Amino acid sequence: MIMGLTGGIASGKSTVSAMFVDKGARLVDADVIAREVMLPGHPVLAAAVQQFGEGILQPDGTLNRARLGEIVFNDSEARQKLNALTHPAIRREIKNRMHALEQEDPQRLILVDIPLLYESELDNLFQKITVVYVPRELQLARLMERNHLTPEQAEGRLQAQMDIEQKRSRANYVIDNSRDLAHAKQQVDVLWDRLGLL
Repeated sequence: MIMGLTGGIASGKSTVSAMFVDKGARLVDADVIAREVMLPGHPVLAAAVQQFGEGILQPDGTLNRARLGEIVFNDSEARQKLNALTHPAIRREIKNRMHALEQEDPQRLILVDIPLLYESELDNLFQKITVVYVPRELQLARLMERNHLTPEQAEGRLQAQMDIEQKRSRANYVIDNSRDLAHAKQQVDVLWDRLGLL
C-alpha cells in the first residue's frame, strides 16, 4: 500500500514518519528529494541560478537556502517560478522511488512524505492520505521557535501553504501531534493495526 503523508509546516511530519518507519514502513521523503535536486551539478539548481541570480549560491557553489527562502516566501510570483523549476523533477523522482519500492516489496507500507501534497495536487497518486495535525496557533509557535522567526515571518510561511484545517478535512486519517510523542505514537500504532499492516 502506498500512503501519502502531509501536514503543515512545523506539524511534526518527520517525527510521525519516523514512527511509521520504526514499525517497518519504507519512506520516500519529498524534502530529501527537493534537497537533492538543488545540489551542485543538478540541472534544477542551474536553472534556479539562471532565474534568481548567483546571489542564491554560497561561495562554494551550494545553495544558500536562507537567501532563496527570503526571495520566494514573500513573493508569490517568485515562488511560482521556483515551483515550476523544481516540482516536475521532484514529482518524477517521487514516482520513480515509490514504484521501485512497491516492486521490491508489494506487501509493505510505502509512506510518501510530501509537505505540499495538496498544494501540488499530488493527492491522486495515493490510495490513502494521512495528515499530521496541530492547531494553527501551536503550528505558529513551533515554527517561530524552531526557525527563530518573528511572528510576521512565521505567519508569512503559514500563508504560503493550504490552511491546516483544510488539509485535515481532506485526509483519510489524521494523527493529532499537538500533545506529546507518546500520544502521537499511540495513534500511529492504532492506524497501523487498522490498516492491517504486518
